[in-house]
Amino acid sequence: MKKITWLLPLVVVTIYVHAQKKEDRKTIGNLQLHINYLSSDKLEGRSTGAPGEQLAAAYIAAQMQQNGLTPMGEDGFLQTFTIKETREPAATCHMTINEDKLLAGKQFLPLPFSAEKPAKGEAMPGVNEPDNIWLINVAEIDTDSQKSMLQLYLQQTQIAEKSGASGVVFYNGKETIAEVLKWLEQHPTPTGIPAVWVSNDVSKKLNAEDAGSFQVNIQIAFKAIKRSGTNVIGYINNKAPRTIIIGAHYDYRGWETTSKAEDNASGTAALLEIARLLNNSRLHNNNYIIVAFSGKEQGLSGSKYFAAHSTVNLSQVNYMINMDGIGQLNPGTALQIGGTGTSPGWAAILQQATTKELPLVYDSSGIYNSDHASFYKKNIPVLYFSTSTATSENKINYDGTLNVLKLVYNIIDKTNDKDKLAFTGITN
Repeated sequence: MKKITWLLPLVVVTIYVHAQKKEDRKTIGNLQLHINYLSSDKLEGRSTGAPGEQLAAAYIAAQMQQNGLTPMGEDGFLQTFTIKETREPAATCHMTINEDKLLAGKQFLPLPFSAEKPAKGEAMPGVNEPDNIWLINVAEIDTDSQKSMLQLYLQQTQIAEKSGASGVVFYNGKETIAEVLKWLEQHPTPTGIPAVWVSNDVSKKLNAEDAGSFQVNIQIAFKAIKRSGTNVIGYINNKAPRTIIIGAHYDYRGWETTSKAEDNASGTAALLEIARLLNNSRLHNNNYIIVAFSGKEQGLSGSKYFAAHSTVNLSQVNYMINMDGIGQLNPGTALQIGGTGTSPGWAAILQQATTKELPLVYDSSGIYNSDHASFYKKNIPVLYFSTSTATSENKINYDGTLNVLKLVYNIIDKTNDKDKLAFTGITN
């Protein structure tokens, strides 16, 4: 996780495990059920916008309903938001060289400024004729300028267009397909001719020593792609004047690094259990918004969207608590509690909320960038909880996770009879 620049106080908590009560055993059993499902192969890492994320959202919504929460999304428990809008080659987009059909997205890609039109001709490397397709060797382009490669491709295309070229094909580029696909998120002004980038295997054919002329046929067409994520939002309405937001992100990055991604199944599981406990509690002086955020791995897009399109009045929010990867609190490891400088009341509340099993040691340090940041920017006091991130279900320390959950619950308990917390901005 990447650190943000605010210097917020950090609290380190040492955990000691003691005998469990019956309610604790029930809570741990529920945590295991939630984490086993959310980290299962079926969900494929819960990447935002992917089918696994939708399965996770449905599961979380069902658990919120079972726990008696009121739907507080824009579609029941669900709140959908757009992460980004990009493009990809449409089904009608094609390219052939000497009647060999190239695979769009693997062997060739149109550049983002390409005209959506056809071009064909008998082209030869190094021979640039009017009314014909130009084959441009990227290795021969002067790259000494301050321009990016995309800007250089655009510049070369504009030069070719002014010289009468009907289209351009760039070969010997060092970019990967993934990098060129990323360029399609941009929407520059189109040129008047098709512009295509080809992969390394196609470049080798065009760059062969015995290469002659090539029959090239191009048809460029784009398809707009909108990638969306889904927050899951439940509400406990105590008809109180203030509301507490409790959140955790449930998305991960898919199968990039692990085959059984836990991050942040532990925080999401704890979120569901805190919701269950609060809905059956005597703590009625605050309302509770329970939010499972998606899009954390895409620039906090889910929490940013919720903070900008909240289904509750943010001016009435008392504070926000964020749990981000709390599943690996082993004996001797530390629990990070960030954000204690966002309200002058936090220090005393944390002291009241701790027990002999949870002694606090204060430190001065930074805080990782996570979903609480979206609420800090709205002048709302925040607390952030995190441990080392477990990468699979069998690495979860359930006793440690339970202790973090109980600490969060104790904080909510100790603020039940207090006035609305004052907000303090943090300066570098």
